[in-house]
Amino acid sequence: MKAVDISVNEPTFKYRGMYHDDKDLIPRPIDSIGYIAEDPIVAAINKESHIQKLEPGYPEQCGEVGMEWWERFFETALRLRMNQVAPYVREPRSFEVNKMASDWGLFFSSHHYDMLLSNPWGYERFGLAKERGVEGPYNWNTNKEGMIKFWEAGVIENKSLECIWPVGLRGTDDVGMLFPEGTPINEKGKILSDIIETQVALTKEHLPKNADPIFHFTLYHEVQEYYEANQMQIPEDVILVWSDDGDGKMRALPKNIKNNKHGVYYHLAFHGVSEKQTVHTVKPSLIEEQFRKIVKSGATEYMMLNISEQREFVMGTRFIADICWDAKTAFEKPDAANRFVNWWSNEYFGKDAAADAVKTYNNYYDILHSYDQIFQGALALDYALYWQKFRMYGDLFVRNHYNKDWLNTMTKRVAKYDNVFKIANRAMENMDEQEAQFFFENAMYGMLIDYRGSQAALAMNKALYSCWNCRPEEREYAREAMRYLLKLQEETKRMERPPFENWYMDTFMRGRYCLTSVNYTYLRLKEWMNQLGIDYTQTEN
Repeated sequence: MKAVDISVNEPTFKYRGMYHDDKDLIPRPIDSIGYIAEDPIVAAINKESHIQKLEPGYPEQCGEVGMEWWERFFETALRLRMNQVAPYVREPRSFEVNKMASDWGLFFSSHHYDMLLSNPWGYERFGLAKERGVEGPYNWNTNKEGMIKFWEAGVIENKSLECIWPVGLRGTDDVGMLFPEGTPINEKGKILSDIIETQVALTKEHLPKNADPIFHFTLYHEVQEYYEANQMQIPEDVILVWSDDGDGKMRALPKNIKNNKHGVYYHLAFHGVSEKQTVHTVKPSLIEEQFRKIVKSGATEYMMLNISEQREFVMGTRFIADICWDAKTAFEKPDAANRFVNWWSNEYFGKDAAADAVKTYNNYYDILHSYDQIFQGALALDYALYWQKFRMYGDLFVRNHYNKDWLNTMTKRVAKYDNVFKIANRAMENMDEQEAQFFFENAMYGMLIDYRGSQAALAMNKALYSCWNCRPEEREYAREAMRYLLKLQEETKRMERPPFENWYMDTFMRGRYCLTSVNYTYLRLKEWMNQLGIDYTQTEN
């Protein structure tokens, strides 16, 4: 081998890793029972719960993920020069996977409610409490000894591995710790401080005497309030981790480093009201803005990145990984985000396609600038179908109540997409087959979900606005709308190439009638046409 002499500076962030949160698409066993799921977006919009019963045949929410997936996940972390992974959230935990991460040179860590790597999610679900001889609920107020015993088992199971140990306390379903009613904030802070002190001592008790364990405490939601009110005492060897708001904007950062070291927990994906599981919506410019602030604050001891299944978030992950490795180089000039997108487009799509690829990404983030933009067409279609059904039965009340804004908005939105896809398709003409496939997946498909929904919504809003009497034209508008949605079905099949077969099937997070399902508009229109006796199969043929 040729001799080399390379000197590399210490990375900007000491511990850098990925968090495999809220997975529902990764290949896993199929549920044979069915279960209840709630669409948080519909609930937020309608101000009420929207519960649905999922039929058997969905990926099992708590199903075990195969080893091949973990191998690819850990390999990706290493290629990105990361040194920690948090693979588990809601599945049975295999020590074999934990050991693989550690053996490959990655710290095995976990999320903000997996205290001491004990897997509280499985306290009852996987029978872990019973297996560990723990009785009673996962409740510090009523079962302190049981919880300590449960956490201790996590330490004992993983003490031979290289770990970063989460401390603190949240509920088994990622909810805040429950205090007796009327507990003042200073008492809440003291209780949490005592818990963390107990967890740190417990871990050190079981590790070798010469060990120097690493701990992190995530200031998530209510916990940040206790800390910022100076109601907590955190041991100096615990890294304080500040979180963003789920949309990529930091909720807060340290103003005074004091004696602790600090880090961040950052979301590219998010499962909740601001649902970001299907496509990437956190702009590179926002990443640049926030990470410049993070680096300036000194919160660079630790970085955990929430990337869900990873497939949809490779671009943002790469940008953040580069910043965490060498922020000085990334930020030495202004406009790091645009420089990154230009580099990315040249690197992955070649110089002949790069200019149009850059324009496409800029258009992408201009349109899909927030999580809710992916289903604007779906909302407009829902509106039209709701009123159209009344009118199809002869109720002309809608004539005086139809909101023409939907028609105007969809007209402009479709026209904008028309121009965007002219540029995107021109870019693809200058790519080879593999480049074009990745470009389609990463830069185009997210927009196509809303584009096809918007086209269908425009057709149905035209029908609602222009045809006040039941006439054959109404059925033609419906068939026109269905043609657009059938195109999306074909485009989805292109996305479901091996090894991503059935990637967009109904799941516990993206159920059949969730707005975040890519099949939502197709299924809604199909159901509506069936109810009114409009033969959609003529469209398919």
